[in-house]
Amino acid sequence: MSRRTLLNRNEDHDPVAMLSNLFDVAMVFAVALMVALVAKFNMTEIFSQEDYTMVKNPGKENMEIITKEGKEITRYKPSENKEGAGKKGKKVGIAYELENGEIIYVPE
Repeated sequence: MSRRTLLNRNEDHDPVAMLSNLFDVAMVFAVALMVALVAKFNMTEIFSQEDYTMVKNPGKENMEIITKEGKEITRYKPSENKEGAGKKGKKVGIAYELENGEIIYVPE
C-alpha cells in the first residue's frame, strides 16, 4: 500500500467536527472579552474579598453609592421624598481629599 492511500483512508471528513472547533474558539473569545472589560473598567474590586465603597456618577441626579461588606452588596440612591425600595439619602456637602491625605468636609 502506498502512503497516499493510508492517509486518505484515515481522513474522515466530518462537517460537525468543524463546528465544535468554532465553539471552542467562540468560548475563548468570550472569556478574553470579559477579562478585558473587567480590566478596562477597573472592576477587579468586585471579585476581591475586601470591603469597598464606590460612587457612581458623583454629583449628578442619578448618583449611586455602592458598598460591599463581606458578601453583601448595598446600593444607596439620593432622593427627594421618592418612594421605592432600598436605603435613601440626600447630598449634604462635599468632601475634598488633599495631597497629604487630609480630608476637608464642606457642608452645603
